[in-house]
Amino acid sequence: MLKIDRDRAGGVRLTFVLRPNEPRGRVSVVGDFNEWCPGAHELRPRSNGTRSVAVTVPDGTPVRFRYLGENGHWCNETEHPEVRQEGVDSVFVARKPR
Repeated sequence: MLKIDRDRAGGVRLTFVLRPNEPRGRVSVVGDFNEWCPGAHELRPRSNGTRSVAVTVPDGTPVRFRYLGENGHWCNETEHPEVRQEGVDSVFVARKPR
């Protein structure tokens, strides 16, 4: 699941959230915002049982990303209504919520 909020500095905070063990093991979100670098934004366990990581981008930024789990297991964002699939990637434009 993807959550979109305003950042205090005026950007858009993207919080990438996954359920525990879906997929199993360590998971990173990789995309054009981190030059597709595995491990740069690894999801961490939270007290509510989910795993998440937040990234801030400028308002209006086109974002292309995927989740990368252990052993090369790729998965996509399937829950957020503004995210569409282009080829194998999840894609949307980061806009501040109103």
